[in-house]
Amino acid sequence: MEKPQKVSPFPVGDKLPEQFSKYFIGQAWLAPLTGRSVLNVPVSNVTFSPGCRNNWHSHTGGQLLIAVGGRGYYQARGEEARELLPGDIVEIAPDVEHWHGAAPDCWFSHLAVECNPQTNVNTWLEPVDDAQYAAATKPAASRMALRDDARQLLATLLPGETSIFWGEDPELAEIFVNFALGDVPAHSDLDLRTRLLCTLASAVATQSRTLFRTTLEAALNTGVTPVEVKEVLYHAVPYAGMARVADLLRLTNETLRSRGVQLPLEAQGTTTRQSRFEKGLDVQRAIFGAENIDAMRAAAPDSQKHIQDFLSANCFGDYMTRRGLDEAARELVTFSILISLGGCEPQVKGHIAGNVKVGNDKRKLLAVVTQLLPWIGYPRTLNAIGCLNEVLPEE
Repeated sequence: MEKPQKVSPFPVGDKLPEQFSKYFIGQAWLAPLTGRSVLNVPVSNVTFSPGCRNNWHSHTGGQLLIAVGGRGYYQARGEEARELLPGDIVEIAPDVEHWHGAAPDCWFSHLAVECNPQTNVNTWLEPVDDAQYAAATKPAASRMALRDDARQLLATLLPGETSIFWGEDPELAEIFVNFALGDVPAHSDLDLRTRLLCTLASAVATQSRTLFRTTLEAALNTGVTPVEVKEVLYHAVPYAGMARVADLLRLTNETLRSRGVQLPLEAQGTTTRQSRFEKGLDVQRAIFGAENIDAMRAAAPDSQKHIQDFLSANCFGDYMTRRGLDEAARELVTFSILISLGGCEPQVKGHIAGNVKVGNDKRKLLAVVTQLLPWIGYPRTLNAIGCLNEVLPEE
C-alpha cells in the first residue's frame, strides 16, 4: 500500500493528509490538477487502493466525479451502489449523503470536481463499515438465478464482475446472462478466444461502447493479447469505417495503459507504399479466386476503377497483410463485422466463400453467428443464416 498503482493518465500525487485520511478506510492519494482559483473549478485526481472508501458525507454545493481508471463504486444514501468504470460520470446534487471508493479487488481513480467552491461545505459523517461495503459491492450475479455454466463463464471472463445493466434491471440481466453466457455457448465448441475476438468486432460494427469495454476487459482477462485486440480494431477500419473505430481505439488505449501496457505496440505491418497494391491483390486472388477478382476489376467502369485499386492496395494491402491475426481469424472478424452492420448481404456472401477458402467451414461460421445473436438480434442473425444457406447449402 506504500506504493500506489497508477491506473489513469493523471498523476497519483501524495498520500492524503491527516485532515482527510481520518475520514477514509484504507489508503488514498490526492493530486490537485488545477491551481488558478480565479476559475472557481477545483479539480483533483483521487486514487484509492483496493477496498479503500471514504465515509458517508455530503457537499452543500454538490460534486462531480469522473472515473478515469480501474473500478470503483458510488452510493447515495438509500440507493443501490453504482459501479464506476473509466468514462463514467456521477453528478452529486447538493446535500446528498454518499460515499465512493475502490472495488474490493481493484485500484480506482476518479477526478473530483468541486462545484460552487465559494460556498461549498463538506460535512463528514460515519464510516462505511465492512458490512455496508460488502453488501454494496457484492457481485450482482451472486444474487441472480444463473445456470451453472453461465455463472462459471462470467467468473472466468470478469472476475469481480463488471455489469452492463443489472443494477437497475436485474430481471433483464438474469434473462440475458443465462442466454448469452449459458444457452449460446452450449450450442457450439467455438473456442473462447474466437468468441471474444468476434464479439469485439461486432461491438465496433454496432458502435456499442458498453459491449466493447466489457468484452475488452474479458478478452484481456482471459489471455487475448493487446496486439490481437488492436488488430481487430485496425482491421475494422476498412469495413466499418474510422468513424466507428476512433472512440473505441481511444478507450482501448486507456484500458491498456491502466494495465501497464507500453504504447505504441510493436508494428505489425508487412507492406510498403510501393508493395501494398501487389501484395493486396495477391491476397484477394488467393482468398476469392484470381478469375473472380480479375473479372471484377475488368468489369468496373473507368470512373470506378480507383475503388477497385483502393480495395487491393488499402483494404487488403494495408490491413489484410498485417501480422497479429492470421488469415483465418481476420476473415472471421470480417464476417462478424459485416453481419453486425446489417445491409451488407452481398459482401457477407463473398466473405462466406472467402472464409471457406481459408479453412473456416459452415459449422464454424454458424457458431460465430450464434455467438453474436444476443448482441445483434434475430433479424440480422436470420439474414446471416440466409446468406450461409445460399452460399453453402445444407447437404
